[in-house]
Amino acid sequence: MESDSDKLLAADEPAVFTVEREHGASPFLVTVDHGGRRLPRRLGKLGLPDDELMRHIAWDIGASAVAHRLADALDAWTIHQTYSRLVIDCNRDPAVETSILTVSESTEIPGNRNLSAGQRKARADEILWPYQRRIARALDERKAANRPTVLIAMHSFTPVFKGIARPWHVGVLYNRDPRFAMLMKALFEAEGDLVVGDNEPYAVGDASDYTIPVHGERRGLAHVEFEIRQDLIAEEAGQRQWAERLARLLPLAYEQLNETRTKTARTAP
Repeated sequence: MESDSDKLLAADEPAVFTVEREHGASPFLVTVDHGGRRLPRRLGKLGLPDDELMRHIAWDIGASAVAHRLADALDAWTIHQTYSRLVIDCNRDPAVETSILTVSESTEIPGNRNLSAGQRKARADEILWPYQRRIARALDERKAANRPTVLIAMHSFTPVFKGIARPWHVGVLYNRDPRFAMLMKALFEAEGDLVVGDNEPYAVGDASDYTIPVHGERRGLAHVEFEIRQDLIAEEAGQRQWAERLARLLPLAYEQLNETRTKTARTAP
């Protein structure tokens, strides 16, 4: 049981998430699992200097800004996580040891060492589960209203990881169901100016991810996780360009998906 000594967030601290376009008409539902870099006051700076808390280890740089513009362009329900993934990764099952990292890339996280079971539980109960429950609630409401939904998980990645350059401008990620990801991959490649990763620089998996496997796959929803290289969306101009690109291409992929579904239904016995 969580004790008062383990409680993480004070009553006056910011909400765990923000929702935009709550009544948006779009079939797209957008999540930003690593959107923020805020730390609960009680955790201080986790023993890190300020410059480390500005890096990718703390948040997905540019992802929330792109998602915000995309929400406006498509009138899409969008949720942004407020707190840093260094507190707890909101795209990972908290039962997985790496949901709270003691080392990220090559940076040690002193404030994450030797946590008690109660301290780990408090981070999950106060930060991860409210965020994931809000996504589940939105999806339940859409299902009850018979509204179509395509789940879009927005992320960003570093241009260089442990000294190795990453050539991709954007990656489309998936696990068991590649349908929507492959439609987006083809549309990205047809743009003519992009190097597109197919499950690169990461791949979705049950141990490494939560949002897509649980909310996308288990519900049978079309879905894709985008990884955009962060140097392309670190500034406002790039954020605007990528939001405009996605706002143009996502409806095309959705139209193609529906055409495929219609053809399949016509040929079914």
